[in-house]
Amino acid sequence: MTETHSFTGRVLSDIACQLGEGPTYDPATGKAFWFDIRGQKLHELHLSSMTKTQHDLPFLGSVLAVIDAERQLIVSDQGLFIRQVADGRLTPFVKLEDKAQNRSNDGRVHPSGALWASTMGRKAEKHSGTIYHVAGDRVTVLYSNITIPNGICFSPDGSTGYFTDTDVNHLMRVALDPKTGLPTGAPEVLSDESVTPGGVDGAVCDADGLIWNARWGSSAVDVYRPDGTKIARYLVPASQASCPAFIGEKADRLLVTSAWQDLEAEGHLADPHAGQTFELGISVKGRFEPKFRL
Repeated sequence: MTETHSFTGRVLSDIACQLGEGPTYDPATGKAFWFDIRGQKLHELHLSSMTKTQHDLPFLGSVLAVIDAERQLIVSDQGLFIRQVADGRLTPFVKLEDKAQNRSNDGRVHPSGALWASTMGRKAEKHSGTIYHVAGDRVTVLYSNITIPNGICFSPDGSTGYFTDTDVNHLMRVALDPKTGLPTGAPEVLSDESVTPGGVDGAVCDADGLIWNARWGSSAVDVYRPDGTKIARYLVPASQASCPAFIGEKADRLLVTSAWQDLEAEGHLADPHAGQTFELGISVKGRFEPKFRL
């Protein structure tokens, strides 16, 4: 039986994101980053000083990866851009697709330095989305006909990839080439969550191979073993938890984003922390995200 833990953490940012997503952490600067996709904002938080900064974006950004000390990669509805850290200047890098009805959604860098990035319909149109593999400027289609791609993360050794279509609610597992991040077999269902409340959303994989998955609509982050066994649930004070990220000097803390989109006035009143960003308040065995290799 899955053990449920009450929330013992804190609010890291009380700025309510319409669609908080894509959190990550840069250990070189001690800063956490996340997006308000629909609000077209990149949020930046220096953890030790708790200094917060909001950056306006000219597009719907959803994923950030560190390239080096000077540059970051941002995935957006307009394609991939290189962002200069010093002044925020954006330079087009590569396009994923030419579908005006789509925007970017979930994504993560594989240990090889390649990126998995996904798209979906702006109104979650059925089967409009795709998951792509990006190695340098080479873009390869991995999985298409996806409605809401999410849960992209990788085992520490890079030999296993995880993802989901939240519309289907199957947490999937696929064998990968650790050197490239490309699949070497067909995906299989790791956990069928289609009959449980809420949606499988963003995820990270810790140093022990445990999968930490934000559960949209269930105010929680669920923890799975690599064999698909759900071993724990940690509650958060917002119904629409969207994505976790390991943060801190030792990657031993967990940040969780959330969203207020789709909540009617009464629903938002009953969910006052919706869209805020939280720290879970427990010690985890996380790991830092790999850098994107140009």
